[in-house]
Amino acid sequence: MEKPVIISIRGTQASEPGQEDVMELVTQGTLKGQEGDFSLSYRESELTGLEGTTTTFHIEKDQITLIREGTLTSEMIFQVGKKHFSPYQTPFGGIILGVNTQKAFSDMTETGGSISIRYIMEVENERVGENSFEIQVSEPTPGSLPLDQ
Repeated sequence: MEKPVIISIRGTQASEPGQEDVMELVTQGTLKGQEGDFSLSYRESELTGLEGTTTTFHIEKDQITLIREGTLTSEMIFQVGKKHFSPYQTPFGGIILGVNTQKAFSDMTETGGSISIRYIMEVENERVGENSFEIQVSEPTPGSLPLDQ
């Protein structure tokens, strides 16, 4: 199964307690897969600062993997109770991120669903922030833009 979907994303970054940056985005994307193994992809825009990058969430039973390819390249594995180290490559150089997942949940089906991720990010074993993604995925309605253009 592969089909177009509408993706609503709310991303939060907190580098210090009480200092949150929130980014909200509604975009079109593609949902692929079948029960228990889904892939959700979309192209980043200038709004996110990642123009020229495609973001994909691979959703499996016990983990969610975020892969970015293009202007920025990274792979982050979200698995509750485990810390994963992930390469993060930008046009200015690369670093290794530590990702300590507090929550990784999805109820994705072939008609859409949600993804909820909360994690602590580290650089060189130093905590640099607590981040989260709340993502809603739905089928487009007739006449919804930009899918019908």
